[in-house]
Amino acid sequence: MKRILNAHKQKLIGKTAEELKKVDEIAPPTWSVYVKTGTHKERAPTTDDWWYYRSASLLLKTLKLGPIGITKLRTKYGGRKRRGHKPAEFRRASGNILRKAMQQLEKAGLVKQVEIKGHKGRVITPKGLSLLNSISKSNFNIELSSMTLAEKKPEAKPAKKEKGPDEAEKKQSDAVPNDKEQKKSDGKEAKVN
Repeated sequence: MKRILNAHKQKLIGKTAEELKKVDEIAPPTWSVYVKTGTHKERAPTTDDWWYYRSASLLLKTLKLGPIGITKLRTKYGGRKRRGHKPAEFRRASGNILRKAMQQLEKAGLVKQVEIKGHKGRVITPKGLSLLNSISKSNFNIELSSMTLAEKKPEAKPAKKEKGPDEAEKKQSDAVPNDKEQKKSDGKEAKVN
């Protein structure tokens, strides 16, 4: 699980979305072409496969925050609504989109509904965890193989040099103020163009 949470989120969600496209139970509804993801958005998503990316993101959020319900997810995916001259306000995301996507993930067996200590919500199943783990593992292996040997090993720190007589003379010469510093100390600054 540490590998999943430490992975690059954008790459992990992209790879998970590609895997979710192969699952039959997860498909965008017909109305998904026309809707915005919340009232705070000005336009609908521009990419055709945004439903899969949102589902992959929901799967990752469920792993990280589960058990989690739709109301909390609406807050997580919400944003700032610009209202012209009036001050901007926070608006929650569309609950219908999140609910339908979670229902599809539940039908695919990647998440399930539970109640833990009075908290109802959805948590990730072992099948969903293994999907994310395999994706992050393959992504991690690709990143490691692309690194060179020099990048893998940290560089050795250079040994500290002892101060010799030359360095002591440099410090004394630095201590002698130049003309500009003397003028500043007298309170009379010369304009420099």
